[in-house]
Amino acid sequence: MTKKIKISELREFDMAEHLPDEQAIAEYLTIVMEENDPAALADALGTVARARGMTEIAKASGLTREALYKALRPASQPRFETISRVCAALGVKLVAVPAR
Repeated sequence: MTKKIKISELREFDMAEHLPDEQAIAEYLTIVMEENDPAALADALGTVARARGMTEIAKASGLTREALYKALRPASQPRFETISRVCAALGVKLVAVPAR
């Protein structure tokens, strides 16, 4: 007999747990950027920062931990300078390619 699992008993999916290396991070951010949604990009950068350690990324980017959380929450609209600093701290860069 198969044991039934209640949805309420399932763990919530956390993308940060599935970003083991720079390649996975780059692929994830590329997919998100293809959506052309600044809020989704901010949220994805927040997810990656959590995967790498928010305190470490805050120090490397020159932002306070609180400012980093605020800038990268799902509904935020961070300045490009913030996005650039976070990307540098994460060891990734944004690249322009011809639109399809």
